[in-house]
Amino acid sequence: MKAIVNIFLKEGVLDPQGKAIHHALDAMNFEGVEDVRMGKQIVLQLTSTNKEEALKEVEKMAEEILANTVIEDYTIELI
Repeated sequence: MKAIVNIFLKEGVLDPQGKAIHHALDAMNFEGVEDVRMGKQIVLQLTSTNKEEALKEVEKMAEEILANTVIEDYTIELI
């Protein structure tokens, strides 16, 4: 089973990388992009076959080490 953890800055936290990407897209004449937020994705290959247990374990990983929960939110997808 794989766990995909998407981590992104919370609303209201400044995102200089996102602003730089947005500026570059504007400079390259890409239109229709209102805002850009930069994030990161972590893909974990798990040995567990129990989705509930795997989700609990990955949530613990995200809370303790993968995300800085003071300024970041995250989502988890199990596949």
